[in-house]
Amino acid sequence: MRENDFIVSKTDLSGKITYGNRIFQEFAGYSEKELLGVQHNIIRHPDMPRAVFKLLWDTIREEKEIFAFVKNLASDGSFYWVFANVTPDYDAKGKVTGYLSVRRKPRPDAIPVISDVYRQMLEIEKKTGVKEGMAASTKFLLDLLDEKGTSYEELALILQG
Repeated sequence: MRENDFIVSKTDLSGKITYGNRIFQEFAGYSEKELLGVQHNIIRHPDMPRAVFKLLWDTIREEKEIFAFVKNLASDGSFYWVFANVTPDYDAKGKVTGYLSVRRKPRPDAIPVISDVYRQMLEIEKKTGVKEGMAASTKFLLDLLDEKGTSYEELALILQG
């Protein structure tokens, strides 16, 4: 990503894309027509641990925002890292109608750190299997964060500087 780029997308409550700006379309490699109405996980890279997305969804469903590093998959098979802020999107009556994500270029020195954590989480998920994998991967992450005396979001904000 370029320094001044902001990728913006919106989804409905189930994660289907309702809006994607031109920079999102550019980096994902899809047209607006190809993106609208499809699950946002169309850009999920296989290197991303499932537990990170569980943490993300659990957080936004509690009507809290989250900051996270995400490795995304473009339509041509390439990838790009983002530093994402995901938050609930509210209507005029204060009801959550979907989710808004704004992503920017991550600090280059943050990527090796978070990549190593995600790699370990993914290995745990693969070894443990689908059913227990997410719980084991989540436990690994929470134990690591507890050891460092921080939360995932605090770690993400520290790494992004």
